[in-house]
Amino acid sequence: MRKAQQGFTLIELMIVVAIIGILAAIAIPSYQNYTRKARFSEVVQGASAVKLAVETCFQDQGTLANCGAGSNGVPGLTTAAGANPTTVDTGSGVTANSAASVTITMIAKSSDSVLNGLTYILTGTPGAAGSNNAISWGKSGTCVTATGGPFC
Repeated sequence: MRKAQQGFTLIELMIVVAIIGILAAIAIPSYQNYTRKARFSEVVQGASAVKLAVETCFQDQGTLANCGAGSNGVPGLTTAAGANPTTVDTGSGVTANSAASVTITMIAKSSDSVLNGLTYILTGTPGAAGSNNAISWGKSGTCVTATGGPFC
């Protein structure tokens, strides 16, 4: 009489464990970067409200010199960090403005262990006179050069 197979051999189990280890080594860093990008999107979203206010101010005033933090409908600098760990930290908003350019700096909360104070900087320059006179935005900051990034 033949004896039925009782289970898996040790080699088969070792191969399965090795495959799971390889998949985990690839998946975990990718997942961590994905969650950082998702959490940083709230900082980028916070900048879009300030950006829209600056663009509206520029269309109304005709110059960026009048579009500083807390004037002509542009929100003032953030004075208290939000309760949510991914919201912006104090000092976020329009940090510099002149007739030639405007700078919006958004800072992720430094107490957030995932984002740890990454910055998102938008620099806007007005178009040439006589053209559509729209603001051209360039982005920079530590979110662009962060390890595993860019996150913005």
